[in-house]
Amino acid sequence: MPSDKKLILASSSRFRLQQLQQLRIPFDAVKPNFEETPLPAETAPQTALRLASGKAQSLACLYPDALIIGCDQVAWCREQQLGKPLTVAKAQQMLHYLSGQEVRFYSALTVLNTAENRLHQHIDETRVVMRTLTDAQINCYLTLEPDAVHCAGAAKSEGLGALLIECIESSDPNALIGLPVFRLVDFLLAEGINIL
Repeated sequence: MPSDKKLILASSSRFRLQQLQQLRIPFDAVKPNFEETPLPAETAPQTALRLASGKAQSLACLYPDALIIGCDQVAWCREQQLGKPLTVAKAQQMLHYLSGQEVRFYSALTVLNTAENRLHQHIDETRVVMRTLTDAQINCYLTLEPDAVHCAGAAKSEGLGALLIECIESSDPNALIGLPVFRLVDFLLAEGINIL
């Protein structure tokens, strides 16, 4: 595959855009047209992987000869799946629920080669222990980090959300932000994209 294959990030997240920019390879970021709703009886990893794949597939017809990167993240805590709260009220509820708890963040990655209809997929699990949070801390955090409503579990770890966390266990520290960069590099190399 030629090294000038067009690379598309199927995301409007500025955090994932910044993560991909760190690899210093040219790409375009395009908002995917895909409904991010979990299905009944789906596990958190299944939801994350389906959404990541769906985002990439939603752009395939627009880019018939490209590599499309799709990603999504779902949080899991106390037998409940948590996505993006989208409102401050729901974010407050989620953070109360997560306070002092162990949370699993499932970060899914898909790389779709549209010309060959080849799909690479990966799920990265990050174990996080949250600090015990007061109402005042939650309200202050959401005031200072309004973008947290667009993060799984309202935990925006790349900002002040790091203060909510007691410890992290992960094979890829990038995954908690939303893009498992280590595995992405493997997939891009497999598709002929030489980064170094």
